[in-house]
Amino acid sequence: MLWRTFSGQPLVKPVKAAVEEAIVKQRESGFKLKVCIGTDSQVRGTETEFATVIVFLREKHGGFMYISNEKSTQPYSIKERMLLEVARSIEIAYELCDLFNKYDVDMEVHADINTNPHFKSNDALKEAMGYILGMGFAFKAKPEAFASSCCADKVIS
Repeated sequence: MLWRTFSGQPLVKPVKAAVEEAIVKQRESGFKLKVCIGTDSQVRGTETEFATVIVFLREKHGGFMYISNEKSTQPYSIKERMLLEVARSIEIAYELCDLFNKYDVDMEVHADINTNPHFKSNDALKEAMGYILGMGFAFKAKPEAFASSCCADKVIS
C-alpha cells in the first residue's frame, strides 16, 4: 500500500514508521491522540476504488490523516465489498496495533455500513462487527463511523 498525507505528500517511510513518528511528535507537543481507521469504496463502471484512512484526532485540537487508495477490476456484490472494506481496515489496524498499545493510543475501526436495515450495506453488519470485535478492536458503524463514511469517502478520486 502506498500512503500519503491529505495534502498529497507521499509518506517517505513505511506507514508503521510514519505512524510511530507522528504519535511521538504529537505526544511531545502535549496532545492526547485517538486513532480511527476506516475504508470506503466506490464503483465506477468495471472499476472499484478503495480508500483507507488512518485518522489521528488530537483532543480539542483537530486532526490529520494518512490515506491509501487502491483500484480493482474484480466485480463484488455489495456484501463482499463491505466486508473487503472492513478487511482492509483490519489489516492496517492489526499492523499498527502494537504501536497504539505501546503509546497508549485509543484506536477504533470504522465500518461504512449502515445500522438501518433498510439499506443494502446492512447485510454485512453482523459479519463486519464480529470480524472487528473478534480481532479485539473497538467498532463503529454509521452514523458514528466518520473515518470511513466521511474521511475515506472524500479521498476517493
